Amino acid sequence: MHQPHREEEYAGEAHYGDSSTYASAPTRTRRRMLIAAVSLLAVLVGGVAVDRIAAARAESRTAEAFQEGMGTAERPSVHVSGFPVLSQLAAGSLDHVDLTTHDIPADGTTRPLPVTKLAVGMVGLKTSGSADEAHADSVTANAFLSYADMSSALGVQVSRGNEPGRVDATASLPLVGDVTVSAAVSAASGNRIAFTDVRAEQGELLPPLKSLLDRALTEPIPLRNVPDGLHLRSVTSTEDGIDAHFTGRSVTFHPDSSSGRVQSQS
Repeated sequence: MHQPHREEEYAGEAHYGDSSTYASAPTRTRRRMLIAAVSLLAVLVGGVAVDRIAAARAESRTAEAFQEGMGTAERPSVHVSGFPVLSQLAAGSLDHVDLTTHDIPADGTTRPLPVTKLAVGMVGLKTSGSADEAHADSVTANAFLSYADMSSALGVQVSRGNEPGRVDATASLPLVGDVTVSAAVSAASGNRIAFTDVRAEQGELLPPLKSLLDRALTEPIPLRNVPDGLHLRSVTSTEDGIDAHFTGRSVTFHPDSSSGRVQSQS
């Protein structure tokens, strides 16, 4: 009567022993998988770090070239998009590069109007192998022109108009007084901003004041502080200044020029 019971105990002990023996195998497998995962993660992290270093170098070279070309006091900020950047560099073309710079100075009569802020997006930026030239398949740019800078360049006080797409211009002279007119702003050929549909808003348009406004508004003002291979498409009046939108295709940048000399196939 008791022997079967002992056999059952032995059977139970044998079953317990078998389970403890096989339990170690999954543990070793999990350990190997963990080691492999950690190793893979280390490789990926290292690859990302190397790629980021390559991107930083490309950004630095681009910023330096554009700073020299546009004559800015501070180096532009540059961001290279896409991953991995190393493969883009190996192929000789960066998918997308964004550049932002501030306070591009005026330079005499050839560059009469400073650019407060310029944001440039370049698609398919290719390097020629030298630091003197870079080519982009397409480029978009937005230039912001503050009313303060426009006022200094035009010699009249420029501010936002009461209607969309218009600005106010106020001329003042000692002993004569001041007068304010409203003008529509638009893009003109040759990358220029035109002032049209001039209307008297406030004050008497006496001859000396009219002469001052005519000098400021009759001729479109050129925007030469942007790469001149870009083409002005539109201008918009805002609260603090004018936004000018540019595009260009097959643009070659030559940063050895004072205005960021560019050739374009439009």
